[in-house]
Amino acid sequence: MIPIRPKQPRLRLDPDAYQELCWQVLERDGWRCQGCGAMQQLQVHHKQFRSHSGDDSEDNLITVCDHCHKLVHAYENSQRNKGEERGLQVP
Repeated sequence: MIPIRPKQPRLRLDPDAYQELCWQVLERDGWRCQGCGAMQQLQVHHKQFRSHSGDDSEDNLITVCDHCHKLVHAYENSQRNKGEERGLQVP
């Protein structure tokens, strides 16, 4: 039997602290999309979504442009749909 690990509380920052962290992530990533290298329409993306217990932490955030951000979410949605078609429970 596999023991169940206790759920870790996730880090969720207040809006001001989150905005400051986003600036730090943009600086860390050199103000470039980490997908395509674009320097316009930049956004900060959670690698593990908040809805999937992702933290507001520097390790879980990455700079992406609007286009790459849409692609990431479209891919996630397609994977979720494939799992549902197969009768799998996808978060």
